[in-house]
Amino acid sequence: MMTFLATPLVVFMIFVAPLWLILHYRSKRQVGHGLSGEELEQLKQLASKAEGMQARIKTLEKILDSEAPNWR
Repeated sequence: MMTFLATPLVVFMIFVAPLWLILHYRSKRQVGHGLSGEELEQLKQLASKAEGMQARIKTLEKILDSEAPNWR
């Protein structure tokens, strides 16, 4: 019975656990560094597009308010 549990436990401790720890802490380190320059530029572009879309939506709402007052 003991060897039945010991074998998978040894395999886990030798192969799975170290790989798991390495990948875990590597991902934590990457998250800790923040956004890269490319990601920051993409974020700025998306924010700019969102502001433009917000202005368009307000314009469309004004048009709908004047042409169809009960559209909401």
